[in-house]
Formats: sequence, C-alpha cells, structure tokens
Amino acid sequence: MVRGQARGADAFAPFPLPGGEAPGALRTVRHRGQRPHSVPRAPPPPTTSETMSSTPTLRHSPDADRPATGATSLGPVERTPALLGGLGALALAWYLFQRYGVDRALLFATGLGLGVTLYHARFGFTSAWRQLVGVGQGRGLQAHTLALGTAAVLFAPILAGGIGLFGVETAGYVAPITLGLFVGSVLFGIGMQLGGACASGTLYATGAGHTPVFITLAAFIVGSVLGIRTVQWWQPGGAAGLVLSEPVSLADTRFGYPGGVALTLALLGGIAALAEVVRRRRQPPPIAPIPSARGAARVLRGSWPLWTGALVLAGLNALVLATSGRPWGVTGAFRLWGSKLVGSLGLSDPATWPAWQDNPAIHASILTDNTSVTNIGIILGALVAAGAAGTFTLRRRTPRNVVAAHSVGGVAMGYGASIAFGCNIGAYVSGIASLSVHGWIWGLMALGGTWIGLRLRPLFGLTNPRPTDSVC
Repeated sequence: MVRGQARGADAFAPFPLPGGEAPGALRTVRHRGQRPHSVPRAPPPPTTSETMSSTPTLRHSPDADRPATGATSLGPVERTPALLGGLGALALAWYLFQRYGVDRALLFATGLGLGVTLYHARFGFTSAWRQLVGVGQGRGLQAHTLALGTAAVLFAPILAGGIGLFGVETAGYVAPITLGLFVGSVLFGIGMQLGGACASGTLYATGAGHTPVFITLAAFIVGSVLGIRTVQWWQPGGAAGLVLSEPVSLADTRFGYPGGVALTLALLGGIAALAEVVRRRRQPPPIAPIPSARGAARVLRGSWPLWTGALVLAGLNALVLATSGRPWGVTGAFRLWGSKLVGSLGLSDPATWPAWQDNPAIHASILTDNTSVTNIGIILGALVAAGAAGTFTLRRRTPRNVVAAHSVGGVAMGYGASIAFGCNIGAYVSGIASLSVHGWIWGLMALGGTWIGLRLRPLFGLTNPRPTDSVC
C-alpha cells in the first residue's frame, strides 16, 4: 500500500484495523384592493413516510433523509430545542477543550457542522437510492458523486503528504475484498429501506426529533453488538472468512494519488451522466420541495441545495481526517456504545470478546473515541438546526408496522456494517474518497440491497415511490 492508507473503516471490521392540517391546506387571505384568494397554510413539521397513513397519496415522503412537505416557507424558530442543543453543544465543547484539548473540541465542532449540514440539506442516501431504483430519479445520486469527488480531491494531498493537525498521522480507509464486504453491504442496503434512514441519517433524524428513527438507532446498536460479537466468523480462518483480494487502492499505480483521483473523478462523472440519462428517459416525479427561509436567514435556518450540502460535507470530512487522522465514520461508535451497555448491564464482559481484547477503548470514556465525539456532535447539530428551522418534532405514537420495519432494518444495518468495513459513510463515502476499491463494491452491493429492500417494504405496510406521484 502507498502512504496514507489504513485497512477498513471505523473502529472495527473483520480484519485488524488501525485505529395538524394536511400540508398544503388552504386558508383565505384578503389584501387591500384585491379579491379574497386561497394560499397554502404553513404545514406541520415534516414527517417520515413510515409515520404517515397508508392511505394512497400523490406525494411520497423520503423518510428521515429528506422529509417531504407541501410548503415552501418555514414556521417560527422553536426556541426550546434550539437553546437546549446550543447550550448542550457549548457545554460539551468547553468540557472537551478543558479535559482533552483543542483537537478534541475541534473534532466535536466538526461533528456539529456535519449535523447542521446533513439536516439543512437533507443530505441522505436511503431516499436517494430509493428514488433512483424506484422511479429513476437520480438527483440524489448526482449529489453523492459531487460529494465523493470533492472529498477525493481534498483527501489526496492530506494522505499523500501525511498532513495532519496536532501531529496526528493520517491514513484513509482501504479494506480488502471479502465475502463479508459483499454480504454486509447488501444487508445494509436492505436495512436502509426498512429502517427509514442510513447511518448518518439515523443520527441527524434523531437530533431532529423523528421519533420512529429512535427505534432504528436502538436496533442499529443491537445489530452492531451482534456483529462485533461474531466478527471472528468473518475473519480469515472463520466459517465465512473468505478473502477474495488484499486491499486495492487506485493510488497503487505509477501515477500515484493524481492518477487515482483522476480515475475516481472520471468514474464519478460517468455515473452522474448515466443518472441523468436514466432520469430523462424515465421522467420521474421531481424531488419534493423543503420549507426554506429566504435571504441570508437561509444559512442558519435552511434549507440548503443538495449541491451545497455535498460540498460542505466533503470539506468537513477532510477536516475530520486532518484532525483525527482517519476519515469520517459512524458505526464504530455504535459498536462501542452497545458493547459498553452490555457490560454495564452485566450481560457479558465485552473485554473478553475477541474484537475488544486488544483495544483499550472498551475501558475508556466514549469521549476519547473520535467517532463517538463526531456522532454526538451530529445529533446536537441537527437538534439546533431543526429548532432554528422550526421543524423539530416528537410524536407520541409510532405504528406497530413501523416499529417492526425499523427494528429489522436497524439490526440489518448494524450487523452489515460490522462485517463490511463500515456503513454508507465509513465504507462508501470515505472509502471511495480514500481511493479504495472496496468503497465502490460496497456502493454497488448496497444499491442491490436497496432493490431487495424496496420489495420487502410493502410486507411491512410501507410505501415506495411511483411514477404517478406528483413528487418523490
């Protein structure tokens, strides 16, 4: 391998790793000198499709990733969640600075930025792939290619030059090609469509108060624990430890990182062009608009265009890499949180599990874990963003079919990420940005899992986008 590469994503993998009224309801308004006319009422906070009735509708809501609504303007700021999130973020940032130093506080601040960006842009993967597979809407996938390409360009000098802040050594996520990679990424793709969110979507939807996704998060952690507990099955010598190839990086040629980045950009450009061809041929419903502030207030209250979210997320991912030494990941923290919970409940001693025996993280505070710090930042950042946008929502009841779907989906994602070197962030986004071939395989197999997941959703009473929808 060339300089700046590390095997796999997150903290663990099958191989040793370094480190009210309906939206659009009308009300009558009279302006001086004009006849009365009807205008849309402000809608309630956005919902996920699983919290909606099963009654047929002309609009498909894309779950936690990009909630659909019929209005184009925001309601008032919800001060309670915004203040709670803001004060909590300030307090934790101060504690991290005092206890661990400026690098830990900066990493947490980067997590806050990720949370704000994910929410304001509704940048997700679950809905983007569902729209692509379901009706041929490729705008979301095109936003992915922009984020991936930008991140690859930003990663290259950091990895090639070993550039890191605070003296850290930097390395990307480059993993081998294994049976677990194929199986786990398919499981993850299925889980996204049943759970209503991906790994990053689960975090920001939790912060934004999407109650059904709380179930997804809990199940995600359960699946992660199951995965880390049985990870030895997927290691060499285990029952399913088939290794098809050692780690392959596009930088491992005589052209080095410049050649790897050029090839990555060419592949991403081809995918974006193909998505556009599919979109024009299938003529899918447009993506539903999101309530948005106007003028300068849009920066703080949202919403943001997908392309803006893509660029900001890529920049923040590079900052995570330079600050912590590894790219952005999510699910490693879920494995750690779940394992610690198992230990605290006296169910088992995770320190004796093969995956934790040589890792001191199981005995340390979660605030010493880089992925946990960014995850907490994402949740709090999304809480602040949802409060500022006036779209924070908590629901008292979640239908049983949604509970079932989110539970199954969460477990599938947790287990899948544990054996596939990460999730949609650690394996797909950061893997491709690190020029690793395993990231491309992960994305392709997860897209196949999405196709399977769409066919399983009706079994749980969940809807899919249709060509006859007005928006998707």
